[in-house]
Amino acid sequence: MQRPVLSKRPTEIFGCPYIDDSVELKTEIQQQYCPFIKGTCVKPRKSEPHIKVGICTIGYKGDFLQEYEPVIICPQRFKENVMFDIIRKKYLSHWTNIEWIQEVNIGVGGSVDYVAITRDKNAKITDFFCVELQAAGTTGSPYPAITDIREAGKFQRDSYNFGINWANEFSKTMMQQAYKKGKIVNHWGRKIVFVLQDCGLKYIKTACDTSRLQSSNAKMPIDFCTFTLAWDSTQNIWKLRFAGIESTDIEGINLMLGGATVDEYLTEAEFILNIIRKGVADDILNKNDYLEYF
Repeated sequence: MQRPVLSKRPTEIFGCPYIDDSVELKTEIQQQYCPFIKGTCVKPRKSEPHIKVGICTIGYKGDFLQEYEPVIICPQRFKENVMFDIIRKKYLSHWTNIEWIQEVNIGVGGSVDYVAITRDKNAKITDFFCVELQAAGTTGSPYPAITDIREAGKFQRDSYNFGINWANEFSKTMMQQAYKKGKIVNHWGRKIVFVLQDCGLKYIKTACDTSRLQSSNAKMPIDFCTFTLAWDSTQNIWKLRFAGIESTDIEGINLMLGGATVDEYLTEAEFILNIIRKGVADDILNKNDYLEYF
């Protein structure tokens, strides 16, 4: 089967790609089973906790994307074997054995999603490696699309009323985590890796100062390991594919947290103009006093 035509709708539900009138998809929605964690979906509806959301990816086209792509909105979606295999290959190839421990407390930095460890014959931990997973988040809810499938067996619209909150998830949440946890692991003389989709890093490059971001560098304490979702026409599923690795240091994260580069800053005059326009809009300032600005 050829790559599905995507639009602003869920593209994977409980790990199953959306195909009109798919019997398999209807079964998955009833079972609420997540193939990536090999158990029941862990993302409940707030209003109905017994019902799991089940949306792994949604079709979306941001200003920096040339076409609709399946955007990962659940971190569990990254838990394909290929993600763990890439981490092993790129970072842990010198280890003789690997075990993974989830949600490990890192003190003031919160917790780490995954920590890979290796042990000696006496069960002593001889090394460890920290990995964080970062998915996108939505504004509005794509769940009405699932309601349509439950009630009618298929989507009832080509486009649903939701968006992607790129800024909150990537330039804010992830960068704050990278700064806090990156400082800790850097203090230990170690590296932390953030796993994300390639479109998330594309967004960061359009919105933040990434002047200290560079190709994979073992000496840098923070890596962004990116994956893309590619359509496998032999199995008719979306699969993670390794995209690349880029590295930075704490100062690089600091620059990204600061947002845009200096040459993109407003001038004082431009900011004063915005003050006037907003003040007039809020009926705090009299427009007649500032007619030259309108």
